[in-house]
Amino acid sequence: MFDDLDATLAVMLDRELHIENLTISFATPDDQFPPSGVNLPAVAFFLYDIRENRELRADRWERDTRPDGMVTRVRTPVRVDCSYLITAWPSENAPDPAADEHKLLGEVMKVLLRHPKIPVEHLQGELIGQEPPVPTRFLAESHLHSLGEFWQAMGGKPKATLQYGVTVGLDVFDPVDVGPQVSESAVRVGVAPRS
Repeated sequence: MFDDLDATLAVMLDRELHIENLTISFATPDDQFPPSGVNLPAVAFFLYDIRENRELRADRWERDTRPDGMVTRVRTPVRVDCSYLITAWPSENAPDPAADEHKLLGEVMKVLLRHPKIPVEHLQGELIGQEPPVPTRFLAESHLHSLGEFWQAMGGKPKATLQYGVTVGLDVFDPVDVGPQVSESAVRVGVAPRS
């Protein structure tokens, strides 16, 4: 499912960012970035935190009628918050790498801020048809304790970052067959026989 979320973000940026030869990467932004296969300039989305969104928990069942007339009960999906740390990596021959990095981040931010929900035409894999739609947000507070410690752990120098969150639904329960759909009912009205 996370690969579908990555693919969705890559499709959205690919369609809406107009930067030539830009690579969208989901590799760790450590001191070895870019890994082989990632050409610069690049924007890296690092998925650093995944947790259940308990505020959106809805512990209920929904009915679904299949084409064969069988009725199933389906539990609502579990909602999960996915937090990304976004970094920009200018091309190696950029005359002013810091300015190029900031320009890349600014362009990415414009695209992401346009969409409080990921547009359905960008959704990939398991995210297609997800209800409710996939909400997004820029994170005011990081789930990281310290960005300085993060960069130290990654072995790299601190970089400008955007923090972005997406909430997706996960179907973790199997549907339960209830039986055939009731297509007619009969009601008898009259006097009950005396015993």
